[in-house]
Amino acid sequence: MQAAISARSDPPPAWLVTLRSDVLDAVTAFLDAQCAAALHGSHVDIAEDVLRGLLAEGKCVRSTYLYLGWRCGAQADPAAVRAAGSLEFLHAFALVQDDVMDESPMRRGRPSAHRAFETWHRERGLPGSSARFGESAAVLLGDLCLVWAEQMLRDSGLDGAALTRAWPRYDDMRTELAVGQFADLVNDTAGFPTLDGVLDVARRKSGNYTVRRPLEIGAALAGCAPEVLDVLSRYGENIGEAFQLRDDLLGVFGAPETTGKPIGTDLVARKATTVVVAAYELATGMQQRQFKEFMTAENLGADDITRWQTLILEVGTVQRIEELIQRRYAAAADALDSLPGGRLEDEVRTALLATASACTERTA
Repeated sequence: MQAAISARSDPPPAWLVTLRSDVLDAVTAFLDAQCAAALHGSHVDIAEDVLRGLLAEGKCVRSTYLYLGWRCGAQADPAAVRAAGSLEFLHAFALVQDDVMDESPMRRGRPSAHRAFETWHRERGLPGSSARFGESAAVLLGDLCLVWAEQMLRDSGLDGAALTRAWPRYDDMRTELAVGQFADLVNDTAGFPTLDGVLDVARRKSGNYTVRRPLEIGAALAGCAPEVLDVLSRYGENIGEAFQLRDDLLGVFGAPETTGKPIGTDLVARKATTVVVAAYELATGMQQRQFKEFMTAENLGADDITRWQTLILEVGTVQRIEELIQRRYAAAADALDSLPGGRLEDEVRTALLATASACTERTA
């Protein structure tokens, strides 16, 4: 999510504009006070630098939504900011392990964790496979992040009753993330899945985890009424899907200087994303035969990626995906409008719409 919040709505409240820096300050304080010492005994001196770099550059989308959920039923509270910050560790866990599974060389414009560990191992001339060491070290760092995510939430300062309300949804979020990753492992263009099927995987792997569950967790922590939670769930499901649709567009056409990844990464990996599958369904005749060649190819060079991108554009895929994004934004706004007056403060509703715009219009 870009720092600048665009919008189809009124200007966002001041607390939303500064929320990312507040969250990152809380994350840094947690690391300084409780976690850095643990890594000092790991004998892998690069581990702390890798983690701090990853956390410092986060967009804080999930943390923002947890705090927005909190503000739907409670006033500003530093403990809620700390609770929101805990999701930065959960997201770091997901990113580190996702990069291992996808063999991704880059993350946010720098070497991914396993590649950084691999280089560290090789430069020291340590025995064994540097690549294997890098992957193993990254998995362990991800495990630490998973532990620290729950610890930071538990130690945030929110009371036990609030945490008890949130744990079931927190568990649902972690389970959905893992199950979605299983589905993603076999997500290959050569299988020619349907758009509905790919959207279902995206919803479970990313959409719920990015928006819906964090929003629900924050609202549960605040003790929101069931009807408010229901509306936030509908809003979250739609914006979560829109977020993933935008992510899929960036995975095909995003510029490396903004995404931090090589161009066309999803095409190189032959991922069956919404963009690729929608393009295949829109294609006809010779175009569809060309798509099949790309989708089943063993190896794709730079020229192949360029031709595939051109073909995706030619069949009107971008317009189709943009239409799906706009439809979901509208459904999310309608969900908020369905709440009776007074159930959400005006500035909270404005913040939700501004954040939805940032998620759906982002360029990185």
